[in-house]
Amino acid sequence: MSGIYTEKEIYGDALSAQKASTNQFNMAANECSHEALRQTMMKILREEHDIQKCIFDDMHSAGYYPTPAAEDKKIEEAKQKFSASIV
Repeated sequence: MSGIYTEKEIYGDALSAQKASTNQFNMAANECSHEALRQTMMKILREEHDIQKCIFDDMHSAGYYPTPAAEDKKIEEAKQKFSASIV
């Protein structure tokens, strides 16, 4: 049965499409000069990120996107590094 996509391939395509979509909506939001349009783009961007997260979670739980557990020390270092840059 050649030509049939596996579930993993379908999920992978969906995740790639969502990543591309969020990139485009992010760029659109960054370049808006009209505030109402910018807010609409930001709302859509958030929704697209939520969809991306759902796809990732499904892939991860199915074993299609394994991620190693982070060490507590590394997590704390990252928190400190990035919280210092937010003022």
